[in-house]
Amino acid sequence: MDFDTLLLPFNFGFMQNAFLICVIVSVPTALLSCFLVMKGWALMGDAVSHAVLPGIVLAYILGIPLLVGAFAAGMVCALLTGFLSGNSRVKQDTVMGVVFSGMFGIGIVLYVSIETNAHLDHILFGNMLGVEPDELLTSGIIALVVGSALVLKWKDLVLHSFDPAQAQASGLPVNLLHYGVLAALSLTIVATLSAAGLILAIGLLIAPGAIAFLLVRTFAAMLWVSVLVCMAAMLAGTYASFFLDSAPAPTIILILTAGFIIAFIRRQVVTRQNSMRRVEAEKLAE
Repeated sequence: MDFDTLLLPFNFGFMQNAFLICVIVSVPTALLSCFLVMKGWALMGDAVSHAVLPGIVLAYILGIPLLVGAFAAGMVCALLTGFLSGNSRVKQDTVMGVVFSGMFGIGIVLYVSIETNAHLDHILFGNMLGVEPDELLTSGIIALVVGSALVLKWKDLVLHSFDPAQAQASGLPVNLLHYGVLAALSLTIVATLSAAGLILAIGLLIAPGAIAFLLVRTFAAMLWVSVLVCMAAMLAGTYASFFLDSAPAPTIILILTAGFIIAFIRRQVVTRQNSMRRVEAEKLAE
């Protein structure tokens, strides 16, 4: 394969837009994934990503922007999950499973009941190669707002994630932080609709943070490593999909999955080596 062939994807406008949307959405998804992983909210990301479908369909019926409906449905799912888990004996993961599957089912029923030229596949799996300039602008604004908020408040969010009681005792607005994360989650999913779709968005919201967690020891390092991992995987997946004639979003998720497996194996090897060194050091000390 010659050099001109390697640069071929960059000659097409739709590929340029695909690479640009990768750079844009990789920042908020990666940063947010760190907090979701540390807080144990992986299922919350899955719930909200599936639950925005009825909001999209209702927005289409009412003639309002689809992104508005998606954000509203995401917040309804998050608030409803919090209310049910806080006022019942059912555990939060069970409540999330019931809420997101119910709202996703409602979305499917609403979608098949209306006549539309919109492709459900594009909503579920994304349409990265068909990203429009207005979608780039919307995703860019959301990425800037969410990314800036997470970077500025990351220390408060870390304390709230690990010890909510201590955060409240320290005078932090715990309720504002809690619902702020949920709002950021809903907005980030809206930003990734055109890139990864609803179903695959959860991969972008979990895998980068999980990989960074296995590679580094401090949360500050985890933030920037997750961004680098997510951006590299998205660009590589989009680039590879051009030559493999595959969909970009699933290719990206496969690369992130492979990255997680490699990081996991590396962590196991490093842990075993450290254990062996400690045993040897104890023997020498005796």
